[in-house]
Amino acid sequence: MTAPMTAPSDQPLLDAHIEVVRGAFRLDLRLSVAAGEIVALLGPNGAGKTTTMRAIAGLTPLTGGQIRLQDRILDHPDGHVWIPPERRLIGVVFQDYLLFPHLTALDNVAFGLRSAGVARRAARQEATLWLARVGLAEHAHRKPRQLSGGQAQRVALARALAVDPVLLLLDEPLAALDARTRLDTRAELHRHLRARPRATLLITHDPLDALVLADRLVIIEDGHVVQEGDAATVTAQPRTDYVARLVGLNLYRGHGEHHTVTLTTSSTGGGPPGGHFHLTVAELVDGDVYVAFPPAAIALHPSRPDGSPRNTWPATVTGIQRHGDNLRIELAGPITAVADITPAAATHLRLTPGTEVWAAVKATETRSYPATG
Repeated sequence: MTAPMTAPSDQPLLDAHIEVVRGAFRLDLRLSVAAGEIVALLGPNGAGKTTTMRAIAGLTPLTGGQIRLQDRILDHPDGHVWIPPERRLIGVVFQDYLLFPHLTALDNVAFGLRSAGVARRAARQEATLWLARVGLAEHAHRKPRQLSGGQAQRVALARALAVDPVLLLLDEPLAALDARTRLDTRAELHRHLRARPRATLLITHDPLDALVLADRLVIIEDGHVVQEGDAATVTAQPRTDYVARLVGLNLYRGHGEHHTVTLTTSSTGGGPPGGHFHLTVAELVDGDVYVAFPPAAIALHPSRPDGSPRNTWPATVTGIQRHGDNLRIELAGPITAVADITPAAATHLRLTPGTEVWAAVKATETRSYPATG
């Protein structure tokens, strides 16, 4: 292995071009995290989130590209550079925590420090301080099997932070917790991450974890970045079906002119190939655009409604699911959509899979934005 290469110090703490080829799957994305920034990496199963995390941590070598952390190149296949995981100044909290079952909480936290060459007494003193910071001082001598899921997560976090990593990787850190513990632990995690001057990368499939914890979202599908930005931008202007589902919007792409967007029905899941559906929108539009509206904007009727709605279409109920206090109704037709209605409204309409209804959305409830940029 050659000596590590260096890079200019004015760049983000993490600056990576990650290329990994595994069989038919190719991961190719650029990713950066600035000092003090928390970035959430989201994507469906198989998108490449875990491979990205493993590549940064040094558990999966790159096929191409390079990974730079602070002023060190960690992995650069073309330059024959590869730094082993234990020398990367990266802390990792795994989904199932991976605490050593035979060690106490104190010795689990001290483990990383001992591995870095810190004397046993000093390592345990530092570990004691970290357990106090995460509210577990009284559990120092308990073993993992004696801890709750939330407590084990905090021990794993303390272990990762005790070595003062330049980059903290959180791999689905709340996925193994029940709903109540998840809520409390998310708040605790938010407090600790906000106090951190270094970089944090959160890998998750849960939009709420990302929206609560992260400064910026990076969404990947099929090994590529499909959208990134702050939470307000991503939630307001989704650019793929996955992102739209993530933020709870119906999304369509079409060609806009004046206040009309024309959709090709063969690309939206309904109607004959080559058919068209026209949506009236609030904004003036011109060229390729996206149109988005929330499920709550759709009103369902037993027959074609009269009056103000400009957008109406016949639809067939294909599914009904509980969604909070409402019911989420899946609709097929010239365009596919989901609608949120009250249980009382569903009962009044006698909705079951196969029921035919009319859907309506007011133009003022839609949001349109350019498909490029």
